[in-house]
Amino acid sequence: MRSLQELEKLAGLSIYPASVQQSVGGVTYAIGRRDIEKFIVAVGEDCGVEGRQVDRSPQGCVCIGELSAANARAVRNALPWTAPRCLGLRASVGLGDRLGLATPGHIRALRGAGLAGVLAQQSIREMTRTRRTPQQVLDAATWGVLQEGFDEGFGADADHLQQPEDVDYTAQAGFKLFTLDPGALVDNLADTLDDLALRQAFERLDFSGLDVEIDRYAGLYAGRKFKLADGQKLHLDEEAFFRAAVKYGNAIAQVARMARRVAQAAGGDSELEISVDETDSPTTPAEHCFFAAELKRLGVKWVSLAPRFIGRFEKGVDYLGDPRQFRRDFARHVAVMQTLGPYKLSIHSGSDKFSIYPIIAELAGPYVHLKTSGTSYLEALRAVAQIEPGLFRDILEHARRRYPYDKASYHVSAQPEKVPLAEELRDEELPGVLALLDGRQMLHVTFGSVMTAAGADGAPPLGERILLALRTQEERHYQALQRHIARHLASFARTG
Repeated sequence: MRSLQELEKLAGLSIYPASVQQSVGGVTYAIGRRDIEKFIVAVGEDCGVEGRQVDRSPQGCVCIGELSAANARAVRNALPWTAPRCLGLRASVGLGDRLGLATPGHIRALRGAGLAGVLAQQSIREMTRTRRTPQQVLDAATWGVLQEGFDEGFGADADHLQQPEDVDYTAQAGFKLFTLDPGALVDNLADTLDDLALRQAFERLDFSGLDVEIDRYAGLYAGRKFKLADGQKLHLDEEAFFRAAVKYGNAIAQVARMARRVAQAAGGDSELEISVDETDSPTTPAEHCFFAAELKRLGVKWVSLAPRFIGRFEKGVDYLGDPRQFRRDFARHVAVMQTLGPYKLSIHSGSDKFSIYPIIAELAGPYVHLKTSGTSYLEALRAVAQIEPGLFRDILEHARRRYPYDKASYHVSAQPEKVPLAEELRDEELPGVLALLDGRQMLHVTFGSVMTAAGADGAPPLGERILLALRTQEERHYQALQRHIARHLASFARTG
């Protein structure tokens, strides 16, 4: 094969050294860059890459192609480690990439940490807001993995799926982990209903989906005592059963249906996470026990589960609550997991919760999945503030206008009036907005509006300007991500 220098000269590209990889079939692949554009380079016969042939060598043709979906499939076929896979019960971290540029920075933080990484992770809600497709999300991870030569394996999470058709859509793209979110069917009023209303709500449950007759259901659980792995007992008395059943029964039926849909769409090469974190009230250890026992009874198999823990897990900021109380409650959830599992406890809205990471790592050990997303977008904006301060000012004020609308589907408490106006800040003060709870959340939840906003007075759209700035100085972006995500992983590194 030609040397790196020869390949660069021939292709007219700067080649990322770590991306130079050879397939079992003897074809060499690499990613090259010209200005801000990137290309796939392939050397060999039958390389499968669509593009233009620039030369022929003893090793075969030299072809240069775009980073297209077709070429991503060709690379995944030739280099299987650039395709996602199931991660099982390994301690893991989900690293959402809303811009499609973050994977190299994420990989640099992952190396040596001992955790498995989910490098393609996005919810349908996020894809809709950023106008991206599941295929684009997965392909961006593939290209980042090849660029960094990361052959340790990675996951792909179709996050917060609520509709059966969303399963098909993401399975077709190649996702392996399917996070089922039945939160819309959780009855948050179950904790406060009087006896009559509670029994009436119970009678309206989806007993067909639960595969149980109404007059037999209470007999399965009411009065049952679970001996937990920590030696304590958890008693599910009659009232506790009825409240748990009303709160979660329809959600459990939906999970069972969606799990069957995943089996049809993705087959055995898939995994499930169950998420009920986006609800009004916390999941008690007794409810967790009921929920997991019901999933097992219905034959659902899962690798991770995200209850709604006590305290406030708001977007982009540290845990809001008493860490000592969280520790006591989380220990009980761990005991339930150890008794009915094992499976990983998934920490949603898990970014920037530095005060409780040591607690989670200590108690859950390797059975943990930390899910992050928006924090990487915030680090991208930190880089933008340094690269192009004027652009950051435009983003900040657009976010201020959009926050009242975009916050509706998130658990946040930011008050935009507490965020300084862009015109009040010197350039060197702009990154400081990302140190403020109100600034972080305002910028966090408005990502979709920012990325799809039209440019003012004939200027390019904000999203295009952000991508241009980050592509122009990608190393600054990667370094910001590496520092920030490494801080997240520090407490969990020993659990991998």
